[in-house]
Amino acid sequence: MAENILKKLVNNSQMAIDDGIYEVDVNLQKSNQDFQQIIKSNIHATLLTEVKFSSPSLGKIRTIGDPSHIAKQMIEGGSKALSVLTQPHLFNGSPDYFIQVRKSVDVPMLMKDIMIDHVQIDAAKKIGADYMLVIQSLFDQKFLTDIDDFIAYGHKQGLNILLEVHTKDEFQNALKTDADIIGINNRNLDTLDIDLKTTESVLSGYEKSRIILSESGINAPEDIQYLKKCGADAFLIGSSIMKSDNIVEQVKKLVNSY
Repeated sequence: MAENILKKLVNNSQMAIDDGIYEVDVNLQKSNQDFQQIIKSNIHATLLTEVKFSSPSLGKIRTIGDPSHIAKQMIEGGSKALSVLTQPHLFNGSPDYFIQVRKSVDVPMLMKDIMIDHVQIDAAKKIGADYMLVIQSLFDQKFLTDIDDFIAYGHKQGLNILLEVHTKDEFQNALKTDADIIGINNRNLDTLDIDLKTTESVLSGYEKSRIILSESGINAPEDIQYLKKCGADAFLIGSSIMKSDNIVEQVKKLVNSY
């Protein structure tokens, strides 16, 4: 089942590439803020909040609206960085949404997509992304080859790498790479179920050497407090904010978890 979902995600990215989704005619500047430095110096919870209108697990999350307006509300609430979905299939994302947000904010931004090809990395540079997502399991399960080359190409384009893992084995493999931040996804792609204990089990026995981002299933201050105790330094939060009637207040509440 996991392979089927991953295969579908990879195929969706290939479709988007074939459809010319990533052929963007812009050359935007990335942020001049250093997200890793922000994480290290922030006395409150550092949030990377996500603009997304749909997901494979939830379907429609929010009626598609002005992504820039949503992004500004997130920053007003205290978010320090933004993730914007650029994958059209299953996520209703678009590079155009990213471009709109990039033009209206100056915080670090992650291009959130199933990255499988240099074409997408080239697009990430053009649209002013600070970070791009790389998924360890796509390499471990042989959908893609040579993660070191893929990461190196991203770095060559001036991008930082968020490398996402879900298991301890993937985490150990991720630590061998030059990824800038390692994200632990609490969602099991086999079942799409979420378990915050994933972050705890992956990090057990780990001696700190990288910045760790915990992703998925974070809904309340208690979740953030628990994940911080497990060793997470920052938190990627999408659905629980995008579903909220008051984005500013929801972000504030989560930022002030500690």
